[in-house]
Amino acid sequence: MPSLQGWQVEEAAACVGVSDMSLLNAGDTRCCPAKAFWQFPTSSCSFCPVACRWKEPESGVWRERAGGKFTLLRDTRTDGSFLVHHFLSFYLRAGCKVCFVALLQSFSHYNIIAQKLGVSLTAAKERGQLVFLEGLKSCLDLWFGEEEKQSGQPSPLQFISESASDLKALFDFVRVSLTPAGSDSWKGPVLLVDDLSVLLSLGATPVAVLDFIHYCRVVVCSQLKGNIVVLVHSNEDSEDEENELVVNSLCHHSDLILWVEGLVTGFCKDVHGQIKIIRRVSLELTGEQDVVQIYQYKIQDKNVTFFARGLSAAVL
Repeated sequence: MPSLQGWQVEEAAACVGVSDMSLLNAGDTRCCPAKAFWQFPTSSCSFCPVACRWKEPESGVWRERAGGKFTLLRDTRTDGSFLVHHFLSFYLRAGCKVCFVALLQSFSHYNIIAQKLGVSLTAAKERGQLVFLEGLKSCLDLWFGEEEKQSGQPSPLQFISESASDLKALFDFVRVSLTPAGSDSWKGPVLLVDDLSVLLSLGATPVAVLDFIHYCRVVVCSQLKGNIVVLVHSNEDSEDEENELVVNSLCHHSDLILWVEGLVTGFCKDVHGQIKIIRRVSLELTGEQDVVQIYQYKIQDKNVTFFARGLSAAVL
């Protein structure tokens, strides 16, 4: 069976609705990786894993694969982690198998908040529903040489102790964690990452991070028919060009973007920020524009209240 040798940039650009080929770095290895460990078997069809679509060789018509969705959580001038806690508790209550790559906080932190939302992460781990990667602990164990002594297996974050910065070990961890076993009865696989920007801080290159996300989409969304939810931090005035490159690229490939922004006017006790919901209708190749909705919100102890702009309790 033939293998996919690299991204087909022109088809990927048409598929995600990008007219400026420079946005996809045409001819650059960032969009055309040829690493052996990223190759996946495919049919004779022209397969574009960036957007989970395939092209019929006879008619040249693009068809959408019946797969899962990629949701991007983006925050600017505020903390959007409340969305991560929402999706984590939501998918666990729905009976999905969840692989949670937690790079920002400890397990106890997420567990305390999940308990407020009516979910026990400890119980989910014990019954095999939740696979939790505690990035902070893994990094410390790697730096002090304890990770491999304890497990006998390479760490998913092995790249921080090697000269190569590829995320193959992390990808293998996700693939093995979400590939269903014969006895699994979960409704569907979900990959949750909090947050992707930390990988850049740990030394991964933007190329490696984008490769990791692209091929997680191939396995989780296309092959396993699951969903991916990823949080990234962004700042339009930031000088961190690598992070902005990753954020902008993921925005082009997302099915849904939840963009949380702090108020331009500063802190307000009744309005904590605004959320922009962008449904990527343009990915469906129907000629329609993306659907954008904007709400303001207030974070409370156990929930979040959303309301139209200018209709907060303080105003009414």
